[in-house]
Amino acid sequence: MANFKTIFFFSTSILLLLIPSCLAYNVVSFGARGDGRTDSTAPFLRAWMSACSSAGPANVYVPRGAYVIRPVTFTGPCRSRIEFRIDGTIVAPTDYNVIGGSSFWILFYKVSRLSVYGGTIDAKGHSFWSCRRSGHSCPPGARSITFLWCNNVLLSGLKSLNSQIMNMAIDYSSHVRVEKVRIRAPSGSPNTDGIHVENSRDVTITDSNIQTGDDCISLGPGSMNMLIQKIGCGPGHGISIGSLANGYNEAGVQNITVANSVFTKTQNGVRIKSWARPSDGYAKNLMFRNLVMRNVGYPILIDQNYCPDNSCPHESSGVKVSQVTYKNIKGTSSTQQAIKLDCSKTNPCSGITLQDIKLTFGDYRLKRPALTYCRNAQGTHRGTVIPRSCL
Repeated sequence: MANFKTIFFFSTSILLLLIPSCLAYNVVSFGARGDGRTDSTAPFLRAWMSACSSAGPANVYVPRGAYVIRPVTFTGPCRSRIEFRIDGTIVAPTDYNVIGGSSFWILFYKVSRLSVYGGTIDAKGHSFWSCRRSGHSCPPGARSITFLWCNNVLLSGLKSLNSQIMNMAIDYSSHVRVEKVRIRAPSGSPNTDGIHVENSRDVTITDSNIQTGDDCISLGPGSMNMLIQKIGCGPGHGISIGSLANGYNEAGVQNITVANSVFTKTQNGVRIKSWARPSDGYAKNLMFRNLVMRNVGYPILIDQNYCPDNSCPHESSGVKVSQVTYKNIKGTSSTQQAIKLDCSKTNPCSGITLQDIKLTFGDYRLKRPALTYCRNAQGTHRGTVIPRSCL
């Protein structure tokens, strides 16, 4: 009898573990087909609406297979916590115009208590990039996945391939955690930022690898209280704050930490960039620490005369950059100017700290020292700073 009771309780425990903690809505049950050809947009929406209206926690499940979807908006608010789990691949239609004419491909709008797990999204951006390079009339392009006006979000384990423009965007959202994501786009693909954040607060991005044709991570106006750490960045343009001064009335950027990350053959390392035009924006309380640069163009860069396309405003940046610390940053620069602090004439950078920096120029056999350049920059240096500080 004792053995029977033991087996009974053991079996009951296993059964309880197998019972899902939330109601599951499989997109296949709503008509989706993972054959890589059939348009599954409507079934995805039906599964989402059923899950979103559930009185208890719910799960939208995408099983193995390749599911074609057009631009889609998963709208909240939902009645309860919701999970979106992807074991398969979500792919864009072959014709880039289908999603390219929309600003968004996959959009989560006004959803709270959302978790998105795993899987792959492939926007098939190659033909769109070819159109952009050709100079022909092209659609504006779509962001692959966007969270707009969302709160309490977890994005974990997702792989994003070949976005038309930005891979991931977080706008007007709060308490968002992005972890263990992988982003892939060719180094020559235009405007394919890895993750872009704007007008959002309390965002964490960690344990991720980003290879792209633009910024690995970019932080636009209104980005506040952010932690970025354990990022592998490259190829790409580095991790950037900005560009700022896109308009006069612009929210500031503050309380940002970038730490424990590695940059490999990127155009820049950590960069603050603003257009040379009037603005009431600012960037303050920024910490860059424990970073490794491997053959990076400009490992440390403040550029307040940002002008990527030679169509430059000939004014002075109104963005006030202050209280920026660079600590324990080491490695190699592919340009001789390893540290470049090019600040605004009318709003000089202040409170800049260089501490424990060791950056060398290129191949050690060239025997040419790295250099530091400062213009309109005020601050101090601590510990050993190589190249020699110009503050």
